[in-house]
Amino acid sequence: MFEDAETDPCLSKEEAQQRIAELRTALQHQQYRRLHEQKQSLLIVVAGIDGAGKGSAINQLNTWLDPRYVHTLAYGKLTSGEAMRPAMWRYWRDLPTKGSIGLVFGSWYASLLSEAVRKRPDHDKIMLYATLINRFEAMLAAENVQVVKLWYHLSKQAQYERTQRLLADPATAWRVTKADLKVQKKFERLRHAAQTTLELTTRSYAPWVIVPSADDNLRAVRTAEVVLHALQQPVGQAIHLDEALALPMAAHKATLRGVNYRTQLKKDNYAEQLSHWQGRLAQVVRSDTFKERSLVLAFEGQDAAGKGGAIRRVTEALDVRSYAVHPIAAPSAEELARPYLWRFWRSLPRHGHAAIFDRSWYGRVLVERVEKLISPTRWRQAYDEINSFESQMVANGTVVIKFWLAVSKGEQLRRFQEREDSPFKQYKITEDDWRNRKKWSAYHTATEDMLTHTNTLLAPWYIIPADDKRYARVEVLKHIVLTLEGLDKQEVLYSEPPVLQQSSEIL
Repeated sequence: MFEDAETDPCLSKEEAQQRIAELRTALQHQQYRRLHEQKQSLLIVVAGIDGAGKGSAINQLNTWLDPRYVHTLAYGKLTSGEAMRPAMWRYWRDLPTKGSIGLVFGSWYASLLSEAVRKRPDHDKIMLYATLINRFEAMLAAENVQVVKLWYHLSKQAQYERTQRLLADPATAWRVTKADLKVQKKFERLRHAAQTTLELTTRSYAPWVIVPSADDNLRAVRTAEVVLHALQQPVGQAIHLDEALALPMAAHKATLRGVNYRTQLKKDNYAEQLSHWQGRLAQVVRSDTFKERSLVLAFEGQDAAGKGGAIRRVTEALDVRSYAVHPIAAPSAEELARPYLWRFWRSLPRHGHAAIFDRSWYGRVLVERVEKLISPTRWRQAYDEINSFESQMVANGTVVIKFWLAVSKGEQLRRFQEREDSPFKQYKITEDDWRNRKKWSAYHTATEDMLTHTNTLLAPWYIIPADDKRYARVEVLKHIVLTLEGLDKQEVLYSEPPVLQQSSEIL
């Protein structure tokens, strides 16, 4: 794999200058074309043997391209805020908009490379890291994020000579790191780890390209050629995930069939029950156990099912500084310029905090499916993408609870009419509500499919009969409290090592 790069090929200065002049013009032309079309973003992952000139390559691209639309995304050790969220959170947070370019340095490959370079690597961990990375990159590709990965490589002798040359000049000595100096002792292990990594994670939608790096001229030209080729590619075709995410399903079956809409809570008991469960919720979210956790609540249901009222009864028990409510509507222009899950990833809470979603990421398999805003291929893939998203939250200590508030068709009609007749509630009823009601059967089918495919043991659905609002509100509080109070007794249901805990010296 690295034989050609380790012959340390070179390019004369004259040849390089002529080629560079052509490449710089072509690169900017293609960059501006992409910016105008705004159909696809480009992520360039920069990795390789330490001392191979990765920093110089990034500086080169920032110089040759219009830097206003190039985002250098450099990652080192996790900050405290990053450590409180799933490992992929910081990468999702920083995804560039369609038409722009991201240069990723210190990427999601850190943990895989760190494990592979050990004297006795854990094969199971390596395969898990590789699977998670492949799935992440496939998900990006499916959302029109183009991923190209550059591995900078040179021979052991060339790496030594380059390091010594930089050390000899006070103007460049600062560029030599401790990791650069360690390469000579670990070169064979580093080489083997790199080969393992590249073999496991090269995909048609996210290829690795090896760039010979002993000669500065050749490295510069090859880098520009690879990026230019990527920019010239048309928007990718449909991407299929390498394998389904096998997660254990919840013990209880989530379905709308058999929901008892007549379930009620007597008005005389409501105030007492509400106060009781709110008090317990207030206590449990202030416990030491919850300080090491976070909470994500997803509320879904038919229009007028009482999601807003249930959420208000939950937030009444919480410290206003420790939660955020996210009402989800049609995506904004900023959100449409990035992958679908981006706006949900960036809203995930830190430990000791809660994020409450009034409608959620399930819009992809409900509204977007029923309204035919996406293809059947995409909404079918979304079940697996959503399960992966939720599993990463749970693996990081987030408690994910999902509620479907189920209201009968007759009760929904009564509430719609009540809203139209009430000056105080008229703002709650829109033409979309009436239009959606006409598609009741289509939404019912989509909901059943959603519940079947995403009712996992890690993030189960709770179907709450909501014709009686008092009953629904208390049941929501009860499920949250009992779940949080059971954290100390909870067995580890699923565990995946974080994809990145700190920067890897091989990067």
